[in-house]
Amino acid sequence: MPIPFILGAVAAGAGLVGAKKGYEAHQKNKQAGEMNDRAQRMLDRSKRQANRARKSANDALEALGKTKLNTMQGPLTDFVRAFEQLHHIDLDDTLTPEDLRNLKGCRESLSAMKEQSSLAGDMASGLAQGAVAGGLLALGAYGGAMTFGAASTGAAIAGLSGAAATNATLAFLGGGSLAAGGLGIAGGTAILGGIVAGPALAILGLTMDSKANENLETARSNLAYARQIREELHTVRDLCEAIENMGNLYSNLLGNLGQLLCAVVQNLQQLIRQSGTDFRRYTREEKTVVAEAMAVAKAVSTVINTPILTKNGALNEGCKRIADDAQTFLAAH
Repeated sequence: MPIPFILGAVAAGAGLVGAKKGYEAHQKNKQAGEMNDRAQRMLDRSKRQANRARKSANDALEALGKTKLNTMQGPLTDFVRAFEQLHHIDLDDTLTPEDLRNLKGCRESLSAMKEQSSLAGDMASGLAQGAVAGGLLALGAYGGAMTFGAASTGAAIAGLSGAAATNATLAFLGGGSLAAGGLGIAGGTAILGGIVAGPALAILGLTMDSKANENLETARSNLAYARQIREELHTVRDLCEAIENMGNLYSNLLGNLGQLLCAVVQNLQQLIRQSGTDFRRYTREEKTVVAEAMAVAKAVSTVINTPILTKNGALNEGCKRIADDAQTFLAAH
């Protein structure tokens, strides 16, 4: 065969191979692009779901914080003022067994309630001045004792302290709004799925050359990474939903307990107006009025001080038991 014909055949064969390679590269790049698109959609959808759950949990805890603050400022403070007027509260045999249980440790309980009442005034002042950023969120997530440092009567609390200041979960729920622990918490947002910064996919430009295989491998890695992040964000979403549910439960419980406390405080105030402040002179029925008021106030104080979150930012398992106890108490009253 003449040499020109041979060269022509070789060139034709090379052209076919080149066309085949080009087609394969195109298909691989197309597959890589589809994988990247799927990975990005997966991430975007998971981030939206987790962010919605985060906002709902934040709203639930802030609502609980507001309910706690209103209860401490209102009926709990009224109870403290009324009960402090009583003198000579002796646990003697004129009391029924139930009244004895309700009045046991009443002075210690009253002292704790006074601190909550004082905290409410300080916190309200701080919120009004804008000095306690994220205060309602922190109060909803924790009891007053865990949320803030020791309250000094009349002085606005300038910032968060203790667990509330360092908890990455709380900062995440508030979107970084906490003055003492927002996005400045090292790794806080990263631990919780990186929703604020957002995980980035290494989506490369797709070219019709030898990088087609590399592009396909990168896309496969992106898809695997997106699936991993999706699972992490599902965990975050589930935690947020659990926090939201518990926050709503506590808000409802505290609202009902607060109404009950208002009623028993009115009875106590009426008793003091009619029979004075010397507990020794009260009839058994009148002593029962005092004991019932203390029992309700204790239930309110316990719910206020029960943290929804642990110091590590997990859902406090004990808060469900406290909620069950409060529901049982309400059912009996």
